[in-house]
Amino acid sequence: MRTLSVDIGGSHVKASVLSERGKMLHERVRADTPPDVTPSGLVKLIANLAVSLPDYDRVSVGFPGVVRGGVIRTAANLHDVRFEGFNLGRALEKALGAPVRACNDADMQGFGAIRGKGVEMVITLGTGFGTAMFENGRLAPHLELAHHPFRHDRTYEDELSDAAMKRVGRRTWNHRLSLAIDTLRALTWFDHLYIGGGNSRNVRLKLPRDISVVDNAAGIVGGIRLWADENA
Repeated sequence: MRTLSVDIGGSHVKASVLSERGKMLHERVRADTPPDVTPSGLVKLIANLAVSLPDYDRVSVGFPGVVRGGVIRTAANLHDVRFEGFNLGRALEKALGAPVRACNDADMQGFGAIRGKGVEMVITLGTGFGTAMFENGRLAPHLELAHHPFRHDRTYEDELSDAAMKRVGRRTWNHRLSLAIDTLRALTWFDHLYIGGGNSRNVRLKLPRDISVVDNAAGIVGGIRLWADENA
């Protein structure tokens, strides 16, 4: 059973095919996410990436927003209300000819990072700010904590997005990240926190043992566990 795993981001769309054990059978292929991408354009972009990859039996997709039952509810980092209510799962099943499961991109990255013990939290630092929660390996209902007020009436995404880092610089951005971690620890009492996403490479904090920076490939590798989780 091979899985086409797709990681949709505000800047790039990445994909690979995974074996049953989660091993990549091809190096990741990548395309820029057009700034004015439409739902049909996104489906076409994914289909074009899939052509260059090995055969697959099913598809896993991580999308930057709230996804319920394959239907997109929010798409803040794609800046397009046309995604709201779009059935991404059904559209991709038609385009790719295989069953599809879709979830939030931080949720899928979490599936690729967690160890399955206790309360585990994942944050993703990229175009925006994503979060996911797991308990003993099971995905919790997705919460858009990124858009919850964090400090000075600004949200986590306002303070820790890629645009924010470019605006205030890496040092101030890391200070904000430290404050965010303290807040999230007090809120969730996580047993372990994983930091992923493209901007995780800019983390310059001295991290305690219960916090890890994970490879961005987790957003692809998590596609295997997405099919095994009953809550996804």
